[in-house]
Amino acid sequence: MRKQVVIAGGGTGGHLYPGIALARALMRHDMDIEISFVGTQKGIEAKVLPREGFALKTILSAGLLGKKKIARWVSWFKLPIGTAQSMCFLIRKRPGLVVGVGGYASGPLVLSAWILRIPILIHEQNSIPGMTNKWLGKIADKIAVSFKESSGAFPKEKVEVTGNMIREEFCQPKEESPKKIEGPFRVLVLGGSQGAHSINMAMVEALDSLSDKKGDLHITHQTGEADYEKVSKKYEESKFSCDIRPFIDDMADQYKQASLVICRAGATTLAEVTACGKMSVLVPFPHAAHNHQEKNARILEAANAGELVLDEELSGPRIAGSILQAMEEPERLEEMEENSYKLGNRDATEKVRLLCMELLEDTYRKSGRKKMQGNYVLSCF
Repeated sequence: MRKQVVIAGGGTGGHLYPGIALARALMRHDMDIEISFVGTQKGIEAKVLPREGFALKTILSAGLLGKKKIARWVSWFKLPIGTAQSMCFLIRKRPGLVVGVGGYASGPLVLSAWILRIPILIHEQNSIPGMTNKWLGKIADKIAVSFKESSGAFPKEKVEVTGNMIREEFCQPKEESPKKIEGPFRVLVLGGSQGAHSINMAMVEALDSLSDKKGDLHITHQTGEADYEKVSKKYEESKFSCDIRPFIDDMADQYKQASLVICRAGATTLAEVTACGKMSVLVPFPHAAHNHQEKNARILEAANAGELVLDEELSGPRIAGSILQAMEEPERLEEMEENSYKLGNRDATEKVRLLCMELLEDTYRKSGRKKMQGNYVLSCF
């Protein structure tokens, strides 16, 4: 019988891609493991998981934080429906382990797993735990956290500091990484899987201030769908060497080629940046729950591994200044890259995998004993 693992979460790439990293690591080390994902139809998982070759069960679920009036009541209405859907799915699938990686679907599925007495591991990616994970931590068997700063929000005996899970292609040791490509200074601009309007507009505005360096720069920019047409037109008019896309699929390659990364400060983005040892200009999303992105970014700033720019301070000249300083001060850039690399947790996915295997093997060991006891009882009749 194949070992079944269900991973719940998604909504954004920051929640989904750690789950994919874990799924691939589990399957790579044990071919008898079968992975299923649970998410929502509106989340990024509905597009990404079929392409990645994973099965997805969609349920009704929505966030409660920040919702008002009718929207909040709708979210409450979806919760019992999503829980019932999760219960039916788990009863049919009979997994040996449920893993919650954040996102709207984690709550109903993990709650259902607890009711059915299925072992649970949750993974908290941010330095400030979300409301859902704080609550789920009370019923989870194991809790993996990315930042030691978040450990205090959970029962001490359950917590393991692992770092944030990232895909294997980001985890290449520095001595094995290819040397930087000769040629222009390469800037990678990201705003998360859906893009970031303020970063998009600031970069477009920055092009005028960078015009004197046009021949020395190449910009790769993930805009998101909403701003793609507008931003790509501005780059085309500016005549910069560039690669403008609504979504970047070959992210690991783009990180490796980058000289500087301009991005939001979600936990998964920071895990990827530090695993690759890149200097970053971090623009935290100002409306993130509990302002966790700014707190994430300040950890890198304190280690002199990244430069923090608050969203309200963001402008074309400000971003252009950061790019020009990185180009003109290679010693500072190299120092910040070294500091960034030291912060990287390239073994985080393996640490979480081992926690999962511990829970999974215990489940099937107990299941085997019960089966043997049942067969013994039957043999007595």
